[in-house]
Parts: sequence; structure tokens; C-alpha cells
Amino acid sequence: MDLTLISLFCVIDDFCQELLPQWNAILLEDTNKKRNKPSQMSTSEIMTIMIYFHKSNYRNFKMYYLHVIKGSMVKYFPNSVSYNRFVELMPSILLPLCFFIAAQGKTATGIYFVDSTILRVCHEKRASQNRVFKGLAKKSKSTMGWYYGFKVHIIVNDMGELMAFKMSKATTDDRVVLPKMAENLTGKIIGDKGYI
Repeated sequence: MDLTLISLFCVIDDFCQELLPQWNAILLEDTNKKRNKPSQMSTSEIMTIMIYFHKSNYRNFKMYYLHVIKGSMVKYFPNSVSYNRFVELMPSILLPLCFFIAAQGKTATGIYFVDSTILRVCHEKRASQNRVFKGLAKKSKSTMGWYYGFKVHIIVNDMGELMAFKMSKATTDDRVVLPKMAENLTGKIIGDKGYI
């Protein structure tokens, strides 16, 4: 366990060492004056914790963070922040995490599977009160009923490696998203009837 955690951290840290300076150079300046105090935890530490959570047997991130990160793995993350602060830091690493996932080596096998799933933002009855995703999230119907949120489209190869993913509005037809996602793939793509 220790070796996989350390090797995962090293890979993520090397990636962040290359990405973050380039990313910060192209960001627009914020006109609002804010304190730009660096976090106690580095971006690579936060990403490592989030990715390593999926290798654990925990289904609840809060229990994982409190029992594993703040408990048995505290020697690996001595500057770990409180759970509430960690949750506040999570959105700041979303884009680097997406870049990291997209940059991972993928094996072109010629056999791919595509599917989409819903990503609920809130309960359908509270959709009019939602301010965070107002104008972005949409109301739509899936096989499970009505929902308010987004759709996530994923293509994996026959070994389970993530080849492509895309997030779209809930009202987007699956067939519209597929050609752009699969333009660099050669072989056969297998999907449900929504992609016909």
C-alpha cells in the first residue's frame, strides 16, 4: 500500500510541476482583491487523496478522510487540513485533475464501450431555487425519471481504461456528443440504443 501511494503521488506531483506554472501563466487576473495565501496542502497532495480514495473500500469520502487520511496515513500527509477545509479545496483542483486523467496513457485496443449517466445537481423540485448551476444545468428525463443536472458521457476500452469523457447539458442527445469524443479512436464502439 505504501509503495502504490508514494508512486501515485510522485506521478501526480511531476505532472503538477509541469502543468501549474503554464496554467497560472495563462489565467486572467482577478480584478477583485483577494488574499492569495497558499494552502497548507499542495495540489498534488489533494489530487492524490482524491484518486487514492477510489482504490479504497470506503464508500463515504468523509469517513475515508477522517479515518484513513487523518488516522493511519497521517505520516504521509502531515499538513492535512480539516475535512471541511479539504472539501473547500476540492473545487480548486478539478481542472488539474481532469487534465491528469486525460493525459494518462491509454491503450488503443479497437474495442470500446460508450455510455452516459446522469449527474443530478439537486432535486427536481428545487431546480428553480438552484443558483450555482443556473443557466448551465437543465431539466431532462432519463430512464429513471425526471432530473435536473448534467449528462456524463464515457468511453472505455475492453480493459476498462478511460479513453474519453465529456460532460454535457442534460438535454443533449447522446448521438451529438459521440463523434467528437471518438474522433481519435479506431475500431468498433459498442453502445446502447441511445447512440444509434
